Amino acid sequence: MTNRYPYRYPVDLQLFAGEKTEKATPKKRQDTRKKGQVAKSMEVSGASVLLSAFLCMLMFGGYMRDHTVRLFTDVYINRLSMDVTKDNVMQLLGEYAIQILLLLAPLFVAVFVVSLVVNYIQVGFLLTGEPLKMKLSKIDPIKGFKNIFSMRSLIEFFKSIFKLTIIGYLVYTTLWGARAEFSSLSTKNPDSIFHFVTNVTMSLGFKIGAGLLILSVLDYLYQKYEYEKNIRMSKQDIKDEFKKMEGDPLIKGKIRERQRRMALQRMMQEVPNADVIITNPTHFAVALKYDGSTMEAPQIIAKGQDYMALRIKEIAKEHGIITMENKPLARALYQRSEIGDSIPGDLFQAVAEVLAYVYKLKGKAK
Repeated sequence: MTNRYPYRYPVDLQLFAGEKTEKATPKKRQDTRKKGQVAKSMEVSGASVLLSAFLCMLMFGGYMRDHTVRLFTDVYINRLSMDVTKDNVMQLLGEYAIQILLLLAPLFVAVFVVSLVVNYIQVGFLLTGEPLKMKLSKIDPIKGFKNIFSMRSLIEFFKSIFKLTIIGYLVYTTLWGARAEFSSLSTKNPDSIFHFVTNVTMSLGFKIGAGLLILSVLDYLYQKYEYEKNIRMSKQDIKDEFKKMEGDPLIKGKIRERQRRMALQRMMQEVPNADVIITNPTHFAVALKYDGSTMEAPQIIAKGQDYMALRIKEIAKEHGIITMENKPLARALYQRSEIGDSIPGDLFQAVAEVLAYVYKLKGKAK
């Protein structure tokens, strides 16, 4: 039979084992979060702060205007005629600093609260100093050069161009729409000019803030996509993580085997203390012990099947422990009880008869 595919090339499938195609595990997400690596858009914070600032000025504009008027009135009416000395100048600067803080307090509070809320919505509560640590890789010129010409830098560049275009368009349309009012400003009084400038400024602020907020939502989705892409794991990474969390299966198997051997060794050491060994006679062996002063019922101190049953009978023979054959009782005790348990209540009568016979043989009275 001729070969239908004469040109076949061997492919090593292990080359694809390191490809990061799997979603990050919860542990990987937690580790990256501890390092300060989260899906976060600075555009969301900037747009929210800008909108909150203009909204605060809209709500507290009257308060800020009256406070500003009182401040300048005090300066130009009450303070120009005062004698200037070192002491009163320092006192005057302190008073004006407090007044300026009171003037800007609503704006500062609004911006601070909104920035906290927006950051909490994006990443939750996160307090870490990992990004502040000194790392030599951050000053690597080769890595920095690669970052400058990376795809992410290119996207950030186009994003900035697009953002400036949107802002420029909003500013142009707003000012062009108010061109008639601009041409008549020379005929208006200062109060009207102030109101006009205020209205144009507030309109521009809200338009730009709303536009940036829409762009920031898109930017957040992009940052979320980039974050998920960067924390992807390969199948080998998931296996290595599982080994670290659960332990190497080979090591765990050896530990369980060692624990099993130790448990069997302790069990065999208890066989010489038994009062009787009940057998099947070849498949099962159960060692019973009863002490009326400390036990309410007989207890199983050892049990085994096949080879283990044979070993229990050999140890019992070496130490002179009586072995009795009772197939139903041996099977029931083996299947229904564990080492260290008292015998089941419905087996009391059968076990009591066996122990009575054993004690009679030994000449004991229990």
